Amino acid sequence: MRAAQRSGRARLQDFLAATDPGLLRLTAGLRTSGAIALTLAVLSPLGVPVPRLVAGAIASMVATFAVREKQLAQQAVTLALALPVGLVSLCLGTVLNERVVLGDAFFVVLIFAAVYSRRFGDRGTALGLIGFQIYFLSLFVGADTDDLAQLCGVVATAFACSALMRFAVVPATPASVLDRLRRAYRARLGRLLTAHVALLDAGPEDADKALADVREGTARLHDTALMIQARLAEGTSDEATARLLQRRVADAEIAAERLGLLLLTARSAERADTLALHLPGAPVPSAARTPVRDESTGALRRDLLALRTLVLQPAAASRGTALAHVRNRLLGYRDEDNLPQAAPAVQDVFRGIGETARAVTGLRTALDGPQDESDDSPATARSREELDAEDAAIGGAEDAEQDDEDRLTGLERPTTRAAAQVAVGSALAIVGGEFLSSHRWYWAVLTCWIVFINTSSTGEILVKGYRRLVGTVLGVAAGIGLATLVGHHTWPAFALVLLLVFAMFYTAPLSYTLMSFFVTAALGLLYTLLHTYSPSVLLLRVEETALGVACGVIAAALVLPVHTGRRTDDLLVTTLERLAEVTETAVEQLSGGPAVSLLDRSRELDQALADLRGAVQPLTHPVTPLRTRRTTAQHVVALLETCAYHARTLAAMAEQLPAHPSIAADPRLRRAGRRIVDNVRAISAHVSDERSETRVVTGPSVAALLQPGDPGTPRYGRVTDRVLRHLQRLDEAVVGLARPLDVPRRSPGDE
Repeated sequence: MRAAQRSGRARLQDFLAATDPGLLRLTAGLRTSGAIALTLAVLSPLGVPVPRLVAGAIASMVATFAVREKQLAQQAVTLALALPVGLVSLCLGTVLNERVVLGDAFFVVLIFAAVYSRRFGDRGTALGLIGFQIYFLSLFVGADTDDLAQLCGVVATAFACSALMRFAVVPATPASVLDRLRRAYRARLGRLLTAHVALLDAGPEDADKALADVREGTARLHDTALMIQARLAEGTSDEATARLLQRRVADAEIAAERLGLLLLTARSAERADTLALHLPGAPVPSAARTPVRDESTGALRRDLLALRTLVLQPAAASRGTALAHVRNRLLGYRDEDNLPQAAPAVQDVFRGIGETARAVTGLRTALDGPQDESDDSPATARSREELDAEDAAIGGAEDAEQDDEDRLTGLERPTTRAAAQVAVGSALAIVGGEFLSSHRWYWAVLTCWIVFINTSSTGEILVKGYRRLVGTVLGVAAGIGLATLVGHHTWPAFALVLLLVFAMFYTAPLSYTLMSFFVTAALGLLYTLLHTYSPSVLLLRVEETALGVACGVIAAALVLPVHTGRRTDDLLVTTLERLAEVTETAVEQLSGGPAVSLLDRSRELDQALADLRGAVQPLTHPVTPLRTRRTTAQHVVALLETCAYHARTLAAMAEQLPAHPSIAADPRLRRAGRRIVDNVRAISAHVSDERSETRVVTGPSVAALLQPGDPGTPRYGRVTDRVLRHLQRLDEAVVGLARPLDVPRRSPGDE
């Protein structure tokens, strides 16, 4: 029974880790709702009236979610600075509330300063956000000078409760967050292998769904890898440990993604296109709809499940010979002599399982420390020797480039431009809001402010505003129902508010519409507590929200506009530049050039692609009327993801060059790599300037370029077939980018 309970507990932990990497959403929800509950518990015995309890609840929520730094010491400093900022903002809001013109003018200036402060990093962002939100709080609760002292005490108490919850009750150190992200990475890798098994077993009618699950699992694993990379510097003890973990996480991701492609190929008579794993909604190729059924299929399924066990089994439970036997068998597939008798494509899957087992072995060592080697087979011992040699070859990090924000000046800075836009939009929202309601005009200003947070183009603002409006409309309906349900019962209303606040923060990273729904539903309860609730008030909230969205879009379109097309083109150029850098450096190293660290460059490519993926959301949103443009944007991003996958793999192989026995430098690669890099830069130049006369050069395959040579060259004296395949696929994907981007193409003989 105890073993069953432990197993059930482990499955639950893996489920939570996979659905909420690092438990970041759970922590945010618990910390914020806990801070509110603690504030209410402290203030209510003191006889504080309900309106001030509402103010305390809002202040504790603001103090909790505004501080986003990773180190606890930095959070403490920011929170200490935020309290006087909040108190000054509260006093100014209370005093200026009765002076309409002066108060409105100061509010616009405060909004500009709050947005502009984002250029000073997390601390500047937090102080600006708190200054704005506490000023808004004074308007929401109708603060007056007679009870300003009590209100200041309530806000100070709320900040203290937020600090207690942050540093004592629900602490989250960088090391603990990184540790939870490691568990999440394992859980998501295990889920991806489960999806691989489903793809192997799927019949013709289930093949598309199985492929979609593999595609989703691959994307989620990649997202978790990026989250780990973003926290390595603060969460590890030294730079060498950080780079080792980064390397092993990247290796496991690449191996798992390649395994999915090999499985898809094994179902088909021809090699699967990498694009199938990156293009949303792409169907399974018709030739791959019928799964292969022979005597090797059972062994393949068994080994995929065994590989999943190797991923999920913790180090403490891996003593004994059972897991060692599984590991030795899987690693043995890297030796040609140990492959089962099967079709060549199926044998490739067994090889892929062996390479993934090698990557998992390295990942286990990086996550859990040295492993028990007493039961190693010769194949396992060789894999460990390779991993140890690679670990020793990992070099130091390169100096980071200067941030784009620091290189720009004046209105070119995104923060300055956004501050000017939101100030103009807020001024419009104040004027329009006054016409709708002289008492609750601030909801339009709040919406205008919010739609500018974490957005960079007019299209992003429009999509975010649309989602907020939909969530608000749905939340109004829920708020009316909940307010009717609780009536004037104070504590049930507060309890529901806590649940809604938890749901708001738990769902915020998943869906902005859901977050807006929960905050609007909670608002209905807060109005009930303030004895100002009526259905007309919540309907006014919808009108003010629509007005705020409209003012934000107008300001973004007319004041220093950044159109979606320009934004996506800029990010596309950045992504292509990063792709060219990674490819050029990897090919140079594979050709015998000097060893250079490629980990950071690969991460920069991944981040640039993630930024581009976010920026094209207005173009790929389901409600967009430009269907052709939507399809083109999806295809371009999918091709870039394919290019990034092959470039990352080449970079990983280049870094393995000194230690890997089956990869050797080949100077002939420079010729093939030069054409690929030149084509990437030609596309970049065309995107930057459509008048550019650059062309993409097509020609013989990479394999054909490398044909001249001594066919008797030993296997370990030439580049392996896998390197050639990745170069070939990268070449095809880059040439494929030319068509949707309207880049002219020519063959080598054309003038």
